[in-house]
Amino acid sequence: MAAQANVSIATVSRVLSNKHGTYSEQTKIKILKIAKELDYRKNTVAMDLVKQRADEIAVIINATPTNFSNMILSGIQQRANELGQRVIILYAGNRNTDMQHQAITTALERSVSGILLLAIEPDEVDLDLLRESRAPFCFVSLYLGYKQILSISSDNKKLAYQATEYLIRHGHTQIGFAGIDDYHTGSQRVLGYQNAMRDHGLTSNPAWIKKGDYSYESGRRLLSEFLPLDVTAIIAASDMVAVGLLNAAQKKKISVPDQLSIVGIDGTFICEVTTPPLTSVTQDFHEIGVRSVDKVLGKDVKTFVPTKIVERGSVREIN
Repeated sequence: MAAQANVSIATVSRVLSNKHGTYSEQTKIKILKIAKELDYRKNTVAMDLVKQRADEIAVIINATPTNFSNMILSGIQQRANELGQRVIILYAGNRNTDMQHQAITTALERSVSGILLLAIEPDEVDLDLLRESRAPFCFVSLYLGYKQILSISSDNKKLAYQATEYLIRHGHTQIGFAGIDDYHTGSQRVLGYQNAMRDHGLTSNPAWIKKGDYSYESGRRLLSEFLPLDVTAIIAASDMVAVGLLNAAQKKKISVPDQLSIVGIDGTFICEVTTPPLTSVTQDFHEIGVRSVDKVLGKDVKTFVPTKIVERGSVREIN
């Protein structure tokens, strides 16, 4: 390109990098025209090697059947923009091992400043790939329990404790937990639920814990399994599970909250558009996204983002 334009390689580089004031407008037009004819594309990997730094964050996202990811992505994008980082997104399916491995491999083939794994439950192959690459990585909305592995998340044990204790304070003693899985997040939430029941002198019946995948369908399907158990309240593992429970209850002419109380976990906009609106343990997903960028880029930020109870209309007081 330099030879065709009859200028130095340094001049071409300055034009393509928009370093104004070191070349004439005529030279710029000539070089850009040649670049277009040659279908020139920047080699970002080569550029990063020259700069000895990357300015791109890879986000690998699990296609979870919940609705919180967009808020985390918004926080990631905002903070990345503030720090001059580009963001690329790679999808890993929903608990799809092969797709997950491929997404991680694809991220590692690029020159990235960090890798964020959003709602990704890693296996040993994933962790080995990430550790051996020496690229900074951070799990987002997931806490694995290892200090040496970076994470940004709500405290899942604490938020489940909050939800359970809230219902106990409102007089409920027979409390179900719906739509939870057996992975790290699910196990931590079950432990928080059990601890709250124990700390208040209540028995936690294993039959009151119903497994699922955080989806609307899980909640819709599981309601009928709770009915013979005479629970007065159910904690939903996600807002989507809560809506599934609510709709199934309405179909069966069960009044919420008069006959059944429901608390959702997440606190997304969906809690405000149901009838009745859903009381929730609300997570600050945007802040989780912001902190995850800081964390993967080496900044000192706290791992756990606080949660809070937001009262709406789906829980009744039992005297």
